[in-house]
Amino acid sequence: MPSSTTFSLSRNQPSREHPTHERLSAEQLRQLAALIKQWGRELGFQQVGITDTDLNDHETHLTNWLDKGYHGEMGFMAKHGTKRTRPDELEPGTRRVISVRMDYLPAEVESAKVLGQPSRAYVSRYALGRDYHKLMRKRLAQLAKHIEQEVGKFGFRAFVDSAPVMERALAQKAGLGWFGKNAMLLNPKAGSLFFLGELYTDLPLPVDAPFAQEHCGSCSACRTACPTGAIVDDKVVDSRKCISYLTIELHGAIPVEYRRAMGNRVYGCDDCQLVCPFTRFTKITQEEDFSPRHDLDRASLIALFSWGEEEFLDKTAGSPIRRIGYERWLRNLAVGLGNAPWSDAVEAALWARRAYPSALVREHVAWALDEQRHKRDARIATRA
Repeated sequence: MPSSTTFSLSRNQPSREHPTHERLSAEQLRQLAALIKQWGRELGFQQVGITDTDLNDHETHLTNWLDKGYHGEMGFMAKHGTKRTRPDELEPGTRRVISVRMDYLPAEVESAKVLGQPSRAYVSRYALGRDYHKLMRKRLAQLAKHIEQEVGKFGFRAFVDSAPVMERALAQKAGLGWFGKNAMLLNPKAGSLFFLGELYTDLPLPVDAPFAQEHCGSCSACRTACPTGAIVDDKVVDSRKCISYLTIELHGAIPVEYRRAMGNRVYGCDDCQLVCPFTRFTKITQEEDFSPRHDLDRASLIALFSWGEEEFLDKTAGSPIRRIGYERWLRNLAVGLGNAPWSDAVEAALWARRAYPSALVREHVAWALDEQRHKRDARIATRA
């Protein structure tokens, strides 16, 4: 149930002409905004901010990014036109956006250590547990219910990376953080390992000050650490080079020039976040659903490559990984095995998939076998 309020709406009974919230005073709206933030924290969000819908500057940045083709195969980034940067076009009547963030890093999860062990698979830390979309949408729906119990019916729509929404831009305007040089949203007390969600609403709430100060300074650790050089300018990422894009969004063959740079990263990439100095302030999540499943935080490449399709579907049920499908899962793992140290076991695992029905998988397995063969020959030559 929502917490008790410090104001009464009894004198503002709803009418057919005007919903109750349309007759709230400025002071009542200020108190309602404070309650929204309190309820949000009680629901497990680490931060809640409120902003208006003006994204003109961000629209210009997005247009330039699209014009350069940096979105690659992500046609959905251009598909909806200005609905992405003009919330009122996506959800008519939207006046404010309630932006929330939720930490996702589980306890006792190794990151850099796994990246340094090329026989183990690296899965982006956000994808180790259950899919965050449903969990956060449910919490946002609960937040909306609290508001409704307070002011009566109002217009709203919840989003969690599920529609054309400029979530990072809105979060920055709502005071949740600033844009780092890797284009991620950074928070001085939490780094960047958190999810974002939004509640579009017709409530004329007071807005928070944007997070104006940027703390990156001369640091360029993220740009230096990017394995493929995808961060082509400050706050600009060429997705076509990004390992997260290559392993998740790209449907076809991974360009050969990026395969070795992928290393053991088989679903996403966190390098630019892990090296960020503000990551040391990351808070451990309190959500059990984000805890690793099926040892995905430490599994070997061979073990995951051995999953049959039914096993893949079973073990990725309710996981973000499910969206890439079994074929691309094998594609990514084949590249990881090609980059792994040579061993009879690795070659055997690859040979077992050499005649796999998918041409996409076969091509990546063949590449991986060539890589392993070179390593084996080099090993023999060294011993000779």
